Amino acid sequence: MDQKLAKYLPFTESTAYILLALAEPLHGYAVMQKVDEMSQGTVKVGPGTLYGAFTTLETEGLIVKVGEADRRKTYALTEKGRAILKEHIRRSELLAQNGQMTRNW
Repeated sequence: MDQKLAKYLPFTESTAYILLALAEPLHGYAVMQKVDEMSQGTVKVGPGTLYGAFTTLETEGLIVKVGEADRRKTYALTEKGRAILKEHIRRSELLAQNGQMTRNW
């Protein structure tokens, strides 16, 4: 992986889920709901965390605002964000595979 992209990894669990939720354009409240659903309730993202993450992710070029209506800003992944998320998932899958091999500790 390109070293410029590798500097973003690893993601926190919250950030990974936020980016996963933004595989389709969504506004903030919908992202919070989708994260809760995808994580089966194990990850809760509050408004402060979410909007702080949006600011950082947008500044870094991982997401982009694609619309705004009634004070609801809609965001989506950029190609850069998608590439880094794919690398994060690959690394997470590797960790899970190694964990499966050592289950009998």
